[in-house]
Amino acid sequence: MDLCRYNWPLAAPRIRIAPSLLAADFACLRADVVKVEAGGAEILHLDVMDGHFVPNISFGVPVIEKLRPHSKLYFDAHLMIDEPARYAEAFAKAGCDLLTFHIEVTDTPRKIAEQIHALGIQAGIVLNPSTPADAVFDVLPDVELVLVMSVWPGFGGQSFIADVLPKVTAIRQRLRPDQRLEIDGGIALKTIGQAAAAGADTFVAGTAVFGQADPAAAMRAMQGAAAAAGAA
Repeated sequence: MDLCRYNWPLAAPRIRIAPSLLAADFACLRADVVKVEAGGAEILHLDVMDGHFVPNISFGVPVIEKLRPHSKLYFDAHLMIDEPARYAEAFAKAGCDLLTFHIEVTDTPRKIAEQIHALGIQAGIVLNPSTPADAVFDVLPDVELVLVMSVWPGFGGQSFIADVLPKVTAIRQRLRPDQRLEIDGGIALKTIGQAAAAGADTFVAGTAVFGQADPAAAMRAMQGAAAAAGAA
């Protein structure tokens, strides 16, 4: 499949911070999203939980649909759900630009990636901390982004699992320059350098952004730390 035919705004390799909506103030979502967009964010990470694949429930199509008209950010939806193929169209229609689904829930990841592309948006594959890198090798040519979980999905505020870093490096070695390698879980100023040095270029950060008095300054500091580590 020639992914170049798709509009892929994140094809240029550079350090990007993806603030996680899960850590925003749900009473003031629009204001919080406007704040990080004005602070230079390109991506908004949307953690969708179904209460089955992961034990918690977060938000879904209605919240994304209402938020979409108020932001030009790239909506990166992480589907922590059992049936991504069943709900892909609804999330695409709600305004998501990319859907990432877990390798742990399917034996046909290439088919799901093809279904997502047919909706006119991008596809990504996710793997949990204990899932080996080679579990996603076959689907790598068919996705624009790989998301490595550095905590267990379903709960915010967990500590960074450094044991996933060799997996990040193994995946990075197999990706094209236009493919992004994202990491999610425990990303903050003190951990982002390790992840960048391992090969990640896109960093999901929740409380490290939305929990700060100045989210824009927090993003700039993390970008600087990641850039320095990645260049070392």
